[in-house]
Amino acid sequence: MDADTNFNFQAIKLKLKDDYEGEVVATLFKRNAKKDAGKAILYLHGFVDYFFQIHLADWANTLGFNFYALELRKYGRSLLPHQKPNMFRDYKEYFEEIDLAVKQIKEEDGNKTLVFMGHSTGGLLSSLYAHHFRDKNNIDALILNSPFFDFNKPPLIKKLVLPLMAFIGRRNPDILSPEGLATGYPKSIHKDHYGEWDFDQRYKPVEGFPINLGWINGIYRAQKDLQKGLDIQCPVLVMFSDESVKPGKYREAMRTADAVLNVKDIEKYASGLGKNVRKIIVKDGVHDLILSRKEVREKVFQIMENFLRENGLAGKG
Repeated sequence: MDADTNFNFQAIKLKLKDDYEGEVVATLFKRNAKKDAGKAILYLHGFVDYFFQIHLADWANTLGFNFYALELRKYGRSLLPHQKPNMFRDYKEYFEEIDLAVKQIKEEDGNKTLVFMGHSTGGLLSSLYAHHFRDKNNIDALILNSPFFDFNKPPLIKKLVLPLMAFIGRRNPDILSPEGLATGYPKSIHKDHYGEWDFDQRYKPVEGFPINLGWINGIYRAQKDLQKGLDIQCPVLVMFSDESVKPGKYREAMRTADAVLNVKDIEKYASGLGKNVRKIIVKDGVHDLILSRKEVREKVFQIMENFLRENGLAGKG
């Protein structure tokens, strides 16, 4: 999917400060609704991911929202040749491009209303951003699609092994993790295997990207900050599947369950995001709920629309 040329999106390159790998950029995609009502949705993708969910933008535009998708540093079309894919060390690194995206949406483009939407790692990051910048009142609602609130590991691994890996990763971030990503979930959604979606495997390879201990440390620290409890001021919608299936090789059950995260972890930590949190369980949803089979994703879009309407944010374009 080449969003900027084939689907009437404009791509805006955001020049960021150099980091420990050198030059850094992010990419903001935008597509306005037919009737501009001064409202916007900003979407943040997950890990080993990028923006290809055109039907999400279609839904947002139909509701009258200008749609934006931010491809974070070292992801998708923001990945530069000298960089390790998806690599970071501290989640606050991402606040730079999110700040610039918000500035573009509000100050440059004049949108008065802004809804954040985050999937998986994007859900973790958008939650932390909404908490850290809650005093700015620049986010009117937050929608989370299977947010990455905890590693999907047995309790003993979480208690003993992950803290050790994070400790090592903090001091030696480039060491590779001994464990890679399972191929079952991406195969369950890609059209060349068992799914219906076409995505560019330069940016979202079925085999995943190598995972460095620095990445594990960054995610671990972010999750620990979130798990202490946040104080997000805007209304929050947290959506997740009714069931998880153990990651690994492809199995049919992966087409009707979350094959990446443990949904019990999402439900556990969602209540601590703020004072106005709604949790919705989606029967037969996959990890990225809007990539679920047609009847399920249509329910997801209806859930999101209802949430926006109930908070006085949605209106037909």
